[in-house]
Amino acid sequence: MKRMAKRARAFTALMLAAATAFGFGTITAATPSSAQAVPSMSEYQQKVQNHNNLKAQLAGVDSKLADLIVKLNDLTENQIPAAEQAAQEAAQKAEQAKSLAEATAARLEAAKNDKTSLEEKIKQTGADYDDAKDAVAQLARESFHGSDASNVMDVVTNATTTEDFVNKMQSEAAVTRSEANAANDAATSLNTSMNRKQRLSAIEDEITQLKVQADEQAASAQQAANAAAAKQQELQTLRDESTAARSQLESQKNALTTQSAKEAAELVSMKAEIDAWSAQNNTGKADASTGGAQQTGGSSSAGSSSGSSSNSSSNNSSSNAGNAGNAGGSQAGGSGNANGMNYDVPGNCYEGMAYCYGHPTGNTVGGSAYPWSQCTWYAYRRRVYYYHLPTGSYMGNGQDWANSGRKLGYLVNRTPHVGAAMVFKAGQLGHSPIYGHVAVVERVNADGSVFISECGSIWQGNAHWMTVYNASNYEYVHY
Repeated sequence: MKRMAKRARAFTALMLAAATAFGFGTITAATPSSAQAVPSMSEYQQKVQNHNNLKAQLAGVDSKLADLIVKLNDLTENQIPAAEQAAQEAAQKAEQAKSLAEATAARLEAAKNDKTSLEEKIKQTGADYDDAKDAVAQLARESFHGSDASNVMDVVTNATTTEDFVNKMQSEAAVTRSEANAANDAATSLNTSMNRKQRLSAIEDEITQLKVQADEQAASAQQAANAAAAKQQELQTLRDESTAARSQLESQKNALTTQSAKEAAELVSMKAEIDAWSAQNNTGKADASTGGAQQTGGSSSAGSSSGSSSNSSSNNSSSNAGNAGNAGGSQAGGSGNANGMNYDVPGNCYEGMAYCYGHPTGNTVGGSAYPWSQCTWYAYRRRVYYYHLPTGSYMGNGQDWANSGRKLGYLVNRTPHVGAAMVFKAGQLGHSPIYGHVAVVERVNADGSVFISECGSIWQGNAHWMTVYNASNYEYVHY
């Protein structure tokens, strides 16, 4: 066992050293409380491969500029996603701590109210009066439809006093077959009843304990909130660093002389831009637990799910065809027209426009019909707010967007273009076997593959991206 432990520690150390060498940021060794901290070998190997591909594309580039590109890529691919996860986990812990503190505070308040109420009753009838037994006796009498209490007690339990009756009600199972069921249950549950003086003392003890517990939990909730705020600030600091690096890169891109280096720089810059835009537009609640509560046609039905695509991309082949900042960027190898559409004209549709490009947009209530963080929510917002392309409020689940687009008059085909909604059928490329998926084309690469951005409930409103090959296997909703 000791030898196996030594080998495990040696392997972890090797992983950490390699990760540092390749600029993947900090990797935390696995612990019993953090079983997911170390990536699997397949994930690690993919990161190494992507890093090597990027370095190969930057061969011959000035070392400072190459380091800048590698740094920006590491921020968007590794450091920021890790910080996002840490911030989300801290926020969840803070919310849980807050809820627990509020629940205890509510119990404390209820106990205080009980004490006040009991003290008022003591003023009226004394401290030794037993409400519990009196209530049981009354319940028993009422259960016999108002019969004379003394006759009932004598016939049913052979008791001559209320006290005897209550005691027998607690012990005689035969009564359970009579109309006195309710009284028997109540007597059993109150068999440890005490007089008011005793109950007042018990309530005071409970208040003392709850007060200590409430104070401790309030302090814990505040600490959790502070920790969550710190994690969020760390994430924002990384994003600010990414923004500065991207700005610096954009100002130096003209110094790149090889096509592969230009393509690599453009893709890295694009990923940073998507992340920044996503963070600024990530409005919604704290979680995406709505499942798939998608609305279609104004009525509620099953909704969209993101499937299982990963936050990874290929750096092998891409072109300068797509312009992430402009819906009118020309398609790779084309003249700017596809099936009669003029892609040289930037999108000019905005939220709330009933008609655009000669057909109804279907944008009737904006994006409110789509549950926060679902793929449909992201695709709507990216197309409308960023590319200014028409997108309906009730396009349905991800796999429904192609048919919904046709009904509204949108051009739908199998030719990808920047800004188009890419539609995945149910189960296609590992996405939801029920709802399918929809993403947004950000770039059409020279080899015909497409670089897309997407979201899903598991990503808490944050954009992810990947490169998809065999682009003609999918349908695209244009405008």
